[in-house]
Amino acid sequence: MELEKIELYNFRNYKSASISFDSGLNVVCGENAQGKTNLLEAIYFCVVGKSFRATREREVINMQSDIAKIKVFIKKNVGKSIIEIIFSRKEKKTVKIDGIPIKRLSGLLGEFNGVFFAPDELKLIKESPEDRRRFMDIDISQTTKQYVYILSRYNEILANRNKQLKQNISRHDLENIISIWDEQLADYVQKIKKYRQNFVISLLPYAKKAHEFITDGKEDLHVEYVGIKEDTKEEIINKLKTNLEKDITLGYTTYGVHRDDIKVTINDIDVRSYGSQGQQRTAALSLKLAELSIIEEITHTRPVLLLDDVLSELDDSRKKRLLEYCQGTQTFITCTAFNYPDIKCNKIEIKNGEWSKI
Repeated sequence: MELEKIELYNFRNYKSASISFDSGLNVVCGENAQGKTNLLEAIYFCVVGKSFRATREREVINMQSDIAKIKVFIKKNVGKSIIEIIFSRKEKKTVKIDGIPIKRLSGLLGEFNGVFFAPDELKLIKESPEDRRRFMDIDISQTTKQYVYILSRYNEILANRNKQLKQNISRHDLENIISIWDEQLADYVQKIKKYRQNFVISLLPYAKKAHEFITDGKEDLHVEYVGIKEDTKEEIINKLKTNLEKDITLGYTTYGVHRDDIKVTINDIDVRSYGSQGQQRTAALSLKLAELSIIEEITHTRPVLLLDDVLSELDDSRKKRLLEYCQGTQTFITCTAFNYPDIKCNKIEIKNGEWSKI
């Protein structure tokens, strides 16, 4: 899979731009606040249909405009495709694949695969389990569209169960209603657990390999799925019943895959609690690089890699090893300066939302 060209219209500080890319390393240079990250954001929008930073999507529309557009031209193993996203201040965004609007964002997933990493992605290691669940969910969704539906149904049922727990009705009636939700919830718990377990099992060897390469073999990374212990539907339902008293008191469901996590260790030490910031950063980067191989293994096509201001956060040795690791992957790296004359790349300079090749 290869991103050949992107066209932007009134997207952030890009009034009108058409940028072509190479199949290898694309280095996007420029001072701060010139539009480097905006370019990666536009590409990522076409991967998952959402921004990695905007809380309100209308923020991406240039302040002097009412409509913004992103259009990417993708070369695949067989054929080509065009993804277009249109933002409006008055209507919901429109996503088109080869000129045909899609009804749900799930229809976009898998059309153009990519992996994004920035210094903020350190939260994958340091922050709450929610960030690590999101990491699993985005990756699985890019390779299995059915997972998007399963996860959506689970969240709907969970919301209904939580709502019911807050109702002021008799205990007998509450237990009867909750048992209906528990029956449905258990089915999806089983499926999501299996998907996530298999994902982490697949992730481990690739993450270990990437981490070993970047650290020059000095550290050993291990990744482990941490979730519910119950496997059968009957066991899951019984656990939900056991927790019911606590759930009623708290007003929400305390058991389920919405509490899953991933444990990451380096040399048998919990990175989240005891790792240095450098170790946490490299571990997070290794997990992201492992995504490339997992997606390729399942889809038989290599995703694009988006690295936002990552080089500034690594020492010289790890910078060079990361650049070596990216060989064979279409990669987009943003930076203020790129001083590696021996590294073959397509250099693009961004200034005030306008670009030029260096």
